[in-house]
Amino acid sequence: MAFPKFKNEPLTDFSKPANRKAMEAALAKVRGMLGREYPVVIGAEEITTSDKLKSYDPSAPSKVVGIFQKADAEMATKAVETAAAAFETWQHVDHKKRADYLFKAAKIMRKRKHEFSAVMVFEVGKTWPEADADTAEAIDFLEFYAREMHRLGGPQPVVKIAGEKGELRYIPLGVGVVVPPWNFALAILAGMTSAAVVTGNTVVLKPSSDSPLTGWMFFNLMREVGLPAGVINFVSGPGGSVGDTMVAHPKTRFVSFTGSKEVGIHVYELAAKVQPGQKWLKRVVAEMGGKDSILIDDKTDLEAAAQATVASAFGFQGQKCSAASRALVVEKVYDRFVQLVKEKTERLPVGRSDDPKNFMGPVVNKGSQDKILAYVQTGVREGGRLVAGGKKAAGDGYFILPTVIADVKPMDTIAQEEIFGPVLAIIKVKDFDEGLRVANNTEFGLTGGVWTKDRKKIEKAKQLFHVGNFYVNRKITGALVGVHPFGGFNMSGTDSKAGGNDYLLLFMQAKSIAEKVK
Repeated sequence: MAFPKFKNEPLTDFSKPANRKAMEAALAKVRGMLGREYPVVIGAEEITTSDKLKSYDPSAPSKVVGIFQKADAEMATKAVETAAAAFETWQHVDHKKRADYLFKAAKIMRKRKHEFSAVMVFEVGKTWPEADADTAEAIDFLEFYAREMHRLGGPQPVVKIAGEKGELRYIPLGVGVVVPPWNFALAILAGMTSAAVVTGNTVVLKPSSDSPLTGWMFFNLMREVGLPAGVINFVSGPGGSVGDTMVAHPKTRFVSFTGSKEVGIHVYELAAKVQPGQKWLKRVVAEMGGKDSILIDDKTDLEAAAQATVASAFGFQGQKCSAASRALVVEKVYDRFVQLVKEKTERLPVGRSDDPKNFMGPVVNKGSQDKILAYVQTGVREGGRLVAGGKKAAGDGYFILPTVIADVKPMDTIAQEEIFGPVLAIIKVKDFDEGLRVANNTEFGLTGGVWTKDRKKIEKAKQLFHVGNFYVNRKITGALVGVHPFGGFNMSGTDSKAGGNDYLLLFMQAKSIAEKVK
């Protein structure tokens, strides 16, 4: 098929009355869906269990968003076996036909984008713009990976020699276990799953227990476009018994994981152990945590730098692995920068995510709220100065005021550990060079950025600031598919570069063919 050149899906301008009205209608529609029950789906079989898993609205924790099944180890095993059976035929489907499923899914998601966004507003507490960006990114992944499969699906170029016809083909791996996070509940899930499927693999999709309805929405969309049964199997349930069973299964060929460092390490270790009957070394594609810094030079636009820092730190309540959790500020402008950040932070409205006036909604659950507030206490106890926030915000939901802690030391707990919440640590550094050293002092290496007008400093930072996604004089969140291939170094994962030209290769293996000719 002919298709236009890839372009990123535009974000919705909710200041326009028509767009606002469309989003309000989608929210009303999804409110009518809340509380329904959804099955586990293995192959064409829909299964219910006596043990249920409930998804709740973090803005109003008494509201059930959806009721799901708690699968067990037996179901997890069955799902892998079913995916393995489906792989026998799916791997031979023409790559262009596989790409067509993604194009069709993108077209439908684009028409119903506000409905997908509304589910995330209720299920994970995304505000309107954050949910809209999540859905736009999911559409981008579908469109981008479909095009990438056209590029990679046919014979690849090799050096020619006399008397031989050479070929290089990319073929799929087999069964994949896809374990997405709740924070980009649609985009990352759709990206991981569609990449695996379009390359000819079959998958078992285990959505996060905090966002199963968002996962169901995508799974059901793929059923709607006619994807054969068993190519994607939907299995909700606990990570321990269900996830571990699937990762360890000898027929699992690869694991695609996005989540915390601790769980990522566990998945990596479990996948590395060769099980009885296993014929391969499993591949793990892991995107893990971050402890991301913005370095503020004295030669910069402080007002713009402060605005970018606040946006990077507190968008989606700081629940992004790319979020700015540390501002490293040269001492000459330190006091002024802290004041600017304080003023901007205290103006941010916090409340229910379905109310468009709020910049910040709730954090995802009670455990997260308690953990974040404990980190705040630790930061102050270790000598940090509370500048803004530091406590719950008003309301029944899991709301936390955006929090700024100044005078943090480079090795303090809140300067080293991923908090995954709306907490910004501000660290004073002597100069730009010291700032670069501090920027690299964590075990992570995901995102980071600098604000400076000095070209020599910019070039030095490009070379020395050790992160997978580096930004200059802009915010450090908001990576776009195709524009900013995403993935980090060190304990931030395997540098997968999702949304980039290398990504689909992670789900395939190269087969070299040589035929003697006269």
